[in-house]
Amino acid sequence: MKQLRIPAVYMRGGTSKGVFFLADDLPADPQERDRILMRTIGSPDRYGRHIDGMGGATSSTSKVVILSKSKQAGCDVDYLFGQVAIDRPLVDWSGNCGNLSAAVGPFAISSGLVAAPTDGTATVRIWQANIKKRIVSHVPMAGGEVEELGDFQLDGVAFPAAEVQLEFLDPADDEAEQGGEGGPTFPTGNHIDMLDVPGVGKVEATLINAGNPTVFVDASRLGFKGTELQGDVNGDKAVLAKVEAVRAAGSVAMGDAATAEEATAKRPHTPKLAYVAKPATYTASDGRTVDARSIDLLARIFSMGALHHAMTGTGAVAIAAAAAIPGTLVHRVSPVGADGRVRFGHPSGTLRVGAEVARDGNHWSVTKVMMSRSARRLMEGWVRVPPA
Repeated sequence: MKQLRIPAVYMRGGTSKGVFFLADDLPADPQERDRILMRTIGSPDRYGRHIDGMGGATSSTSKVVILSKSKQAGCDVDYLFGQVAIDRPLVDWSGNCGNLSAAVGPFAISSGLVAAPTDGTATVRIWQANIKKRIVSHVPMAGGEVEELGDFQLDGVAFPAAEVQLEFLDPADDEAEQGGEGGPTFPTGNHIDMLDVPGVGKVEATLINAGNPTVFVDASRLGFKGTELQGDVNGDKAVLAKVEAVRAAGSVAMGDAATAEEATAKRPHTPKLAYVAKPATYTASDGRTVDARSIDLLARIFSMGALHHAMTGTGAVAIAAAAAIPGTLVHRVSPVGADGRVRFGHPSGTLRVGAEVARDGNHWSVTKVMMSRSARRLMEGWVRVPPA
């Protein structure tokens, strides 16, 4: 029995890694497609190691991306993202990966989906198919190829690379565009809600659709300081269970799941739960000291049931949006500066993001969120997948 041989590229985008495919190289049937994608990653793996697949047994490395020429007016490529669960047979298509968004433009150019200038900067207009939003990627070019090497240093990535500038357009708007997952910026109509979480009690939260649906809470309400690293949190099952209970309650309040049980079982990727705190000096995961004076706030985010090693790209989008809108928990901790930007501390270091907002009476809209990432091709060729 021969294995399937499917063209693929293994790419890093921001602080994540994933296997990239062209849509034409995968089955049209969603069930068979998902089977191939899970087997590519090595899921489900009851040992939680992904030994028999391309995944890295973390939420940041258990990802797949499918690209095709865009069917949307004004866009170049359609970008579909799948978060592959590690220990169960599930590909969650409910949200985007902001980090891998940085690799979409370079992959689209190198795959021939988008024409690009020989030198300078290529502009790739991306339709994010999961959440029905637009992203503009500015990709550096040199000698007719994507420029991947450079001196841009991204905290959470060991080596420098070329900078890819991203613009997330209308990441938080009051109407879901063409049936997207996003929905209203504040699905409950409030900038702060009070969640009644079984076993936890009353929890103040900001529920926002920006980048991905996100639940923001104060660090202290979860018993955190805001300076935690993965090792401080991810081994404590009781703490993780409490965090998931709050996330699931937020999911129900946002209308993303009918029950908390459904949120946990069927929608682990979104909404994300993040917590924020006032600036404090701490030691990052690489041993560097992050001075409280160098940041505007502390932020941590959970992904697929574990504390993220840095910050999800969509989490950064949500932070920028929430910091720019008065009345949110994030704005209460640290409103954006006069330049519309905010710098926050995460487990691997710091990140600066910016937002453009508009106000019409009591209505706030976020028109754009900007941030820089980097991306690099790690391997090109074919994945081998056993047939069904």
